[in-house]
Amino acid sequence: MASQSHPYRSVLYIPGSKERALDKARDLPTDAIIFDLEDAVAPDAKVAARATLAAALREGGYGKRARIVRINALTSEWGPEDARAMREATPDAILLPKVNTPSDIDNLSEVIGTDIPVWTMMETPGCVFNAREIAAHRQVAGLVAGTNDLIKDLGCRARADRMPLMTALQMIVMAARAARIVAIDGVYNRFRDGDGLKVECEQGRDLGFDGKTLIHPAQVEIANTAFAPTNSEIELAERQIAAYEESRASGQGIAVVDGQIVENLHIVAARRTLARAEAIREMAAE
Repeated sequence: MASQSHPYRSVLYIPGSKERALDKARDLPTDAIIFDLEDAVAPDAKVAARATLAAALREGGYGKRARIVRINALTSEWGPEDARAMREATPDAILLPKVNTPSDIDNLSEVIGTDIPVWTMMETPGCVFNAREIAAHRQVAGLVAGTNDLIKDLGCRARADRMPLMTALQMIVMAARAARIVAIDGVYNRFRDGDGLKVECEQGRDLGFDGKTLIHPAQVEIANTAFAPTNSEIELAERQIAAYEESRASGQGIAVVDGQIVENLHIVAARRTLARAEAIREMAAE
């Protein structure tokens, strides 16, 4: 599930216990859905939610949206059975919370096998310190920043600029990029504040995240726009590739576009931009 082959601009949390929300999600323009059995479901509803979600996944109808299930922690009374039930429901990935070391993923693999990709919540200081090893695990395909839990555990302030979280956010992105897997930014809690969400999405995009986790459908359009290449970025990428190929054909190793040197590293980035734009077009075509 590489980020270039599938966009992850918007990753919307949906409670696994609510049939109406599960049904509505089939028509939302989100790139991916995290069906949540953990924080979004009350303890006395978790067993029923597991069955409700399994039925919805078997019914299908989610199109090209990536279907990711966040189970309860394996150390909880619900986690192991969540894992077994979701293995049978065959989602695109299982999102494991309360991860601290790669051995936590090994424990999950013993329950679900090694065929289903695993995403991990990056929500504790210990987890962030071990981000590189976690991301390098053979079964891990994505990292999700759990910013609310990080704020709690760090005892830092929830500032608009997220400066106290910057080290953790950058470590998550670097670990994901080193392992060539997906990196998703944390949630923005004020779901009616579109302007604030836009700013935080743009910050996450500039840090290198592939997209953002969302808590309300109203946030989807803003995230989709922020994490998509702009028309001018696409046009520049096309011109850079054309100029570089023409330069190479004439025996030169570099080209000049808009007064700036274009080398092979710029072409790698340009091709990544075009691949991302094409993946988004394919999602929109559905």
